[in-house]
Amino acid sequence: MSAGLLALGVYVGLAQRDSVIALALSPSGLLVATATVVVLGTGWIWVVISSHKLLRPISMSYTGRLTGALVVGLLCFGIAVPTTVTAQTVMAQRDLIGSVFKSQGSSRSATRPTVNAKDPWAHIPRLNILLLGGDNGNGRTGTRTDTVMVASIDTKTGNTALMSLSRNWMRMPFPANSPLHAKYPDGFWDPSLGNVEQPQYYLDAMYDTVPKKYPGLLGQTDNEGADVVKLAASAAFGLDIEYYMQVSLQGFQKIIDALGGLTVNINYRVPIGGEYGTGPGANKAKLPSGYLQPGPNQKLNGHDALWFARGRYGLSDPSRQERQRCTIHALVNSADPATLVTKYQQIAAAGKEMLRTDIPQELLSALVQLGLKVKKANVTNIDLNSAKNFPSGKNPNYSGMREIIRNALSAHPATTTPATRKPATHKTTPKPTTTTTPGTAQNLNDACAYHPTTGN
Repeated sequence: MSAGLLALGVYVGLAQRDSVIALALSPSGLLVATATVVVLGTGWIWVVISSHKLLRPISMSYTGRLTGALVVGLLCFGIAVPTTVTAQTVMAQRDLIGSVFKSQGSSRSATRPTVNAKDPWAHIPRLNILLLGGDNGNGRTGTRTDTVMVASIDTKTGNTALMSLSRNWMRMPFPANSPLHAKYPDGFWDPSLGNVEQPQYYLDAMYDTVPKKYPGLLGQTDNEGADVVKLAASAAFGLDIEYYMQVSLQGFQKIIDALGGLTVNINYRVPIGGEYGTGPGANKAKLPSGYLQPGPNQKLNGHDALWFARGRYGLSDPSRQERQRCTIHALVNSADPATLVTKYQQIAAAGKEMLRTDIPQELLSALVQLGLKVKKANVTNIDLNSAKNFPSGKNPNYSGMREIIRNALSAHPATTTPATRKPATHKTTPKPTTTTTPGTAQNLNDACAYHPTTGN
């Protein structure tokens, strides 16, 4: 019977994959699946006990009856344990789906499109998703979106281009038809203060500042800060951004631990902690508590993976953006089926704490299918030419970036070989240099390879 059920499960998983995915992403379907698992497990136990009662000899010694009872008990225990674990795992999945992904009718967004349930990608050749890393740690006021990226996914091939926005960009524009454009016609900054650094008008301050200053301006939404950043990124990059996914740093650390760690290449010393003591809501100035040392295929726990992605003390924002893209690349490539099965309840619990999004439940099945394509496709980074378009954050050339993005997305992504880096000539933490031609796309297998700088 066990072999038959296993064979049936394998067949269903292979031949009816779309149906299985749809079931795994439906809260009502998962509830039915849980009840089915419990009923089957209970029924199986009943069959074992009933069979024993029917088949055991009438005249048995005390030892024989005891032995039979122990065998039946062990069989029932062997059925009850996997049944309970399976039911708990299915309920954990249902809890995750219901907590993170709301249905289109029960959630509110000022910026997302309406889902075409029959063919979600019919009019979306590229799906653009805003990726936000929210930092609301101890000692900080409000949430700072220190990590802001856009993932542009070809819905036919799964080929994905990543573009990073710098946390210190000023004058972030808004679409002309947005009510925010009327409030900030020259972008997110204050012209009366002059052409100087305005930390209160950096990109990483928008999420918290704009909703507090103009609450309800965009209409009904469950996350006005995310909608503000989504609109600004859309205008800056010339893209229609459909959805956002927001990751809390604390949740990120837990999910990496639940996955059993993350393997990355570290090409230069990366600081753990450290504060400059400047900027809105910043902590007091302090030195890093330590450094992640260079090395290939470094297995990092959640704490160290978090600092690999966000460490910046003594380094540039472009270097941090590169590591953040490599972190995403490592996550895409690290889905180990055995780990997902054995630790799914921990992963689901961490996912509930980590994720916030306006992606509706109705899109999940199609999105998972697209994700399977992404895992096998090319993932590239589009270099926005910082030397030309944003040598500082005071006045970025957004039109220049839009042109680069338009050209890169209309062409086939180019795979490049990383150039040899020049040795550092100083004893401080070396700052990585760009290894691609500005304005081109670089395959992340190359960008995230081990090609270390030297220095102490």
